Amino acid sequence: MMLSSECECQALSSCPFCAIPTENVICETDAAIAFYDNFPLSAGHALIIPRRHVSSLFLLSDAEQVDIWQTVARVRSILQDKFSPDAFNIGVNDGRFAGQTIDHAHAHVIPRYAGDVADPRGGIRWILPATANYWDAKPC
Repeated sequence: MMLSSECECQALSSCPFCAIPTENVICETDAAIAFYDNFPLSAGHALIIPRRHVSSLFLLSDAEQVDIWQTVARVRSILQDKFSPDAFNIGVNDGRFAGQTIDHAHAHVIPRYAGDVADPRGGIRWILPATANYWDAKPC
């Protein structure tokens, strides 16, 4: 198994995910590395990346995708034990217009805590605020 700092894409020096500091690593597998986000939205915010440098999780093999999602589940469990959050947001920004700013595929595991926002209803729907509040919308 590769060391956490030896992502397959190490030659791509402009990719910040290709040289993860060992102290940030939560866990790793043959296909994935999980680590704490450098700009966390909440305590415990983690990222799971494939070792293979691709821009989208959908460019990975079936086996690599399975490994990524198994690692997401493992990280969620680790964060639950370590941080005791009340809930989680788990997401992927797939492409620049979806908000992806690092061109290395990754999934977010974001612990959520009671009271971290006034009203958590809608979760990720607030990416597009005009359509987020569906519970007060009048049906067509």
